[in-house]
Amino acid sequence: MSTYLPSLASLRAFEATARHLSVTKAAQELKVTPGAVSLQVRELEQALAVTLFERRPRQLALTEDGSTYFTTLRRAFRMMREATEELTARKRAPVLTVSCTPTFAAQWLVPRIGAFELQVPGIDVRISTTNRLTDFNSDGVDIAIRHGLGRYDGLVSERLIDDDPVPVLHPALRARNPLDMPGDLAAHVLLHDVHRQDWRLWLDAAGADGVDAGRGPVFVNSNGAIEAAKAGDGVALVRLSLVTRELAEGVLEAPFPEGVMTGLAYHLVYPPAALDRPPVTAFRAWIIEQARAEQGVGNAATKRPPRPALKAVR
Repeated sequence: MSTYLPSLASLRAFEATARHLSVTKAAQELKVTPGAVSLQVRELEQALAVTLFERRPRQLALTEDGSTYFTTLRRAFRMMREATEELTARKRAPVLTVSCTPTFAAQWLVPRIGAFELQVPGIDVRISTTNRLTDFNSDGVDIAIRHGLGRYDGLVSERLIDDDPVPVLHPALRARNPLDMPGDLAAHVLLHDVHRQDWRLWLDAAGADGVDAGRGPVFVNSNGAIEAAKAGDGVALVRLSLVTRELAEGVLEAPFPEGVMTGLAYHLVYPPAALDRPPVTAFRAWIIEQARAEQGVGNAATKRPPRPALKAVR
């Protein structure tokens, strides 16, 4: 015995009316008259032999049956919309969603992504910024750039950019207030991001005594500390990969380019099956090429010779 299935028109009329709790607004959305919506809803109630709405003067309210039915129908209509969007999206430009931290996006990826779009046209690149780990099964992300040791269970992880923290400051500030030895930092304002302990670790590794690592303003992320350093407000301890351009252009200086080798790095992270999609393959090849080139620029900008690790950080 088959179950009665109401017409799609009556279901749409009910779902829109229940969502707005207004026949008029439902009619405007569906581009029909309020009378047509009311007729469709009443016919649905008669066909189902249930009352879906309590009709009060100038007000509608869902009955218990109506509320339960609406919850299920809303989910069903959303699934139909998503299925339609997925189907029609195949005819549009392929979408590539890249996940990274806000700081990496602002300081490294966004200034360079235009080069990828010129090199590989026809891909809709979307950058999703977050500090949390990416769930590739639920977040709709194709590939991610993450900072850490590169250990991600079940995922491919490729070392992208080595990441040494270095003190940086504006050249004019250094001209006014010399910074030739780590101990000279005692006379400078220290700029912190949320990893406030990094200054203490760096100073310990550099053998700088008499410098209070706890003083100085704290910024929400490295972007704020970098901008403050560029404005001449103090010395920021930042990941070298985030300031390669500023160092190359002379906007910032790194008086102690040897840094502190941490073992940490930015990694390209993705599920093994991600490379089945040509946009992901193209982006991976491009960003690896960019990272290798930028590492060379960073080393030249800081005139940094190869050296052993001073101390592991985090």
